[in-house]
Amino acid sequence: MTKIVSVEQMRQLEEAANASGWTYADMMSMAGAAVAGEVLRRVPRPAGRRAVVLAGSGNNGGDGLVAARHLAEAGMQTAVYLLGKRPAHEANMEALRQRGVLVVEGEEDQRHRVLGNLVTACDALVDSVLGTGFRLPLRPEVATVLSIVRSVLDERKSAPLIVAVDAPSGVDCDTGESSPETLAADVTVTLGAAKVGLLRSPGVRLAGRLVIADIGIGAHFGLLTGGNVEFVSADEVRRWLPARPLDAHKGTFGTALLVVGSVNYPGSAVLAGRGAYRVGTGLVTLAVPAAIQASLVGSLPEATWVVLPEEVGVIAKGAAEVLRAEMGRATALLIGPGIGRETPTATFLERFLAGTETSLRPAIGFVHERETPLLDASRLAPLVVDADGLRLMAGLPDWTKRLPPESILTPHPGEMAALTGESIDAIQTDRIAAARGWAAQWGHVVVLKGAHTVIAHPGGQTAVLPFATPALAHAGTGDVLAGAIVGLRAQGVKPFEAAVLGGYLHGRAGEIAAERLNGSDGVLASDVAEALPAAIAELRLVV
Repeated sequence: MTKIVSVEQMRQLEEAANASGWTYADMMSMAGAAVAGEVLRRVPRPAGRRAVVLAGSGNNGGDGLVAARHLAEAGMQTAVYLLGKRPAHEANMEALRQRGVLVVEGEEDQRHRVLGNLVTACDALVDSVLGTGFRLPLRPEVATVLSIVRSVLDERKSAPLIVAVDAPSGVDCDTGESSPETLAADVTVTLGAAKVGLLRSPGVRLAGRLVIADIGIGAHFGLLTGGNVEFVSADEVRRWLPARPLDAHKGTFGTALLVVGSVNYPGSAVLAGRGAYRVGTGLVTLAVPAAIQASLVGSLPEATWVVLPEEVGVIAKGAAEVLRAEMGRATALLIGPGIGRETPTATFLERFLAGTETSLRPAIGFVHERETPLLDASRLAPLVVDADGLRLMAGLPDWTKRLPPESILTPHPGEMAALTGESIDAIQTDRIAAARGWAAQWGHVVVLKGAHTVIAHPGGQTAVLPFATPALAHAGTGDVLAGAIVGLRAQGVKPFEAAVLGGYLHGRAGEIAAERLNGSDGVLASDVAEALPAAIAELRLVV
C-alpha cells in the first residue's frame, strides 16, 4: 500500500530522496511521464487529438511540461499555456521548442482569446498550475484563468478529459479546502504518495479518480512517523485472496450465515447472499423471516435457508433461539441488511447479542417470568454488522461489549452518525480521523463507506480505498459489500484484511459493471455482485 501523507511529510520525503542522490529533476521526469501515461491511457486513438497543459511557474508546472513533451511524442497536438514565468533556459522548455510544441505566455494573451480557443478544441486538459505547496486564497491572475477555463468548459457540448497533476489547482492538500475556481478533475495523478487533503471534503469531490504515481521516493517511507494510514493498491490486497486448492470441497471455503431481509426489503437478502457467493464462499445460508422465504428461493437457488419466526413480516424475538442452534455451523455471521428497525427485530437483536431469554415458569401456585442467559459474544461466529443492524445496535447499552472482538462494522456516514452521536458533516470533514478514532474506542474494525471508503483497525492500522465512482451510488450495493466481506471472513480471511479486500473487490466490481454498461447511470447492485468474479480474476493476474 502507498502511504497517505501531509504536505510537510511529502516535503521531507522529497528532501531525503534528493539528499540520497535521487534529484528533484529525476522525480519530475517520472512524474511527467506518469501524468502523460494516464492521459494516453484514457484518450482513445491519441494520435492527432489535442491536449492543453496549463502550467504554473513552480515544480508542478515543470511536471506539466514533461507531460506535454510525452504527449507530443505520442502524436497529440499539444499546447502549453503558461501562468507565470519559467526560467529562460529551462531544459523542459527547450525540449518543447525542439518538438514544435506551441507555448503560450499567459501574460501576452490579450483578453485570453488564445486560452479560450485552446480549451474549446481540446480533447484533454492537464492542470499543472499549483501543487502541494498551495494555500488559499488563489492569486487573482490564477483565479481569472481558471474561471475562464470553467466558463469555456460549461459552454462545450462534451467535456474533455481533465487530469490534475498532484492536486487540482486551488485545493489545499492538507485540509481539503478549495477555491471556487478550482477545476474538477476526472483523474488526479498524485505524486509519490496520496495527500490527506485529497481525501477530505471538498477536495475528495474535486480530485476524481486518484492515481498514485511512483516518483522514486518509496525507499524513504520509513522516515515517516505515525504513517500507518495507507492507500490501497491491487498489489497489496492480492496476497489476501483465499487460496483455491484443486482438491477443495464446499467446506474448504466456509459457511456464511446471513441474518437478512424483511417484508419491506426482501431483495437485500438476495443481494447480500450473491455478494457472499461471488467472492468464493462454499456455502451461504440465509436466515430470513418465514413470510418472505418462499418468494426468495428462486432468486438464489444455491443458498440454504434458516426460516426465522416472524411478526408482521419482520424477524421476531423468538428468532434468537433459532439462530443460537446454527452457531456451530457458521464460520462467519452477517446481521443487518434489510432487516428493518421494527420493535420485534430490535428485541431479537438485543436478546441475540448477549441478551437474555424471558420465559414463563410455574412456581408454587403462580406463574412468573425468569430470565436466562441466551448467548454471549464469545460464542458468536466472526461477525459483520451492516445497515439496519447498526441502527438497532446503536440503541443497545454497551453494545460494543456484546460483539466478538474485532467485529466488522460497515456504516455509511448516516449510520456512523447514529452510532457516534456526531453530525454527518463532522464525520465527513475528516473521515480518516473519524474511522480511526471510533475503531480504537470501540475495539472493532470500522468500514466507513463512501467515496474512498476508509477501513480502520482498532490498533490504528488504516486503509483508504482508491475508488470514488457513482456506479456504487445505487440502492443495494451496500448489501453486496456486506455479503462480500462476510464471505471472505467465512473463508478465514482476518477481520481487517477481509474488510479491505472486500471493499477493494466491491469498488473495482462497480467500475467493471459501469464499463460493461457504458456508463455508471444504469448500474444495479446485482450488476456489481455479478462483476465480483471479474474483479477477483484481475487481482489473481497481477504480477
